[in-house]
Amino acid sequence: MKLEISLFKFDCNSDYLPYYTKHFLKINDEKTLLDILNTINKDAKLGYENDENFDLVVNGVYVKASISINDLVKNFTKEITIEPISIRRANNDLIIDDNDFIEKLELLKDFTTQEDIEKYKILKAYFYASNTLNYKSDYIGDALLLLAFDLIQKDISNEKSILNIINEYEIGAQYHTSLKNRILDLDEEVERKITNIQDKLQLRASVSKQNFRVNNTLIIDFGELEESNEIKHDFKDFNIVYYPSLNIEKTQTLLSKLNANILNLDTTKLDLAKNTFAVNPDITFQIATTIILDAFDNNADFLLVDNTNDFYLFDYNRKALEKCSGREIILPVIHVNELEKLASGKHDEARKTLNLHQVNPEII
Repeated sequence: MKLEISLFKFDCNSDYLPYYTKHFLKINDEKTLLDILNTINKDAKLGYENDENFDLVVNGVYVKASISINDLVKNFTKEITIEPISIRRANNDLIIDDNDFIEKLELLKDFTTQEDIEKYKILKAYFYASNTLNYKSDYIGDALLLLAFDLIQKDISNEKSILNIINEYEIGAQYHTSLKNRILDLDEEVERKITNIQDKLQLRASVSKQNFRVNNTLIIDFGELEESNEIKHDFKDFNIVYYPSLNIEKTQTLLSKLNANILNLDTTKLDLAKNTFAVNPDITFQIATTIILDAFDNNADFLLVDNTNDFYLFDYNRKALEKCSGREIILPVIHVNELEKLASGKHDEARKTLNLHQVNPEII
């Protein structure tokens, strides 16, 4: 087996900008990602930790150096890019300055033992994996929220004090975005602990209770998705970006019949933090802006969504998204039920809702 590796390089003492080196590695005795780093290091000096628990990023996903080569290829193919867990904090190739992570411990220092501190240090990947840091560098960090949960479980008498500290932090738990697509094989217990803290602070509510029609009272009835209809018009010359959320399987089935070019962008995996929208629309709008602008910049003809709330979020809040980006956002947003009507030739039915969009797709 031969791997094509792009390896992140940066020395804060001599480099102005980071760069990547190419390595074509024939696998012989290597079994893990750490073995790969050790092999590369023999020929070219590399900053990294020779430890199987060393945290890394491969093709945008957080992994441990202990990951097997078989799992690497299974999840990322034979072309892999290896980066540190924070490019912004990199100082010696794959090694970072983690002072921002360590400094967050000060918030809960009165409740921690040395054992708690050591446990916190193991949570480093959860801190840097958060997409929130790309928007708010002072975010309290998912690692600290996990520590807070464990400290409360250890001594319930400290719950009120710990929650007050978390609640008073400006860029706090209301800015959490899901780690699900950020860390390989994420333990569901991690998200459960963080959302438990959010619930205790009364920051979360179900998506059905959120109002994404912030400055627009118009409610659109998109009807039901008709799966059995014959496809009369394909979308051969269209570039479509699909943001998956609820009806993923049905939507993908429809897309597979349209002969369109589906753009698989990494931004479609980003969590919009919709459960905390009522208390903090800011982070949702910023991430939504990233998603729709990435689609536009990659020449998408429209952004496809599979539920009404996502439609309202992307289409009805354009002024908020444009404020975030400083750019005009004219990319149409289409609900999957409208796409099905267009594909099956029900143009008059589709037109009833398409005419109500903030940006009319005008594709009939």
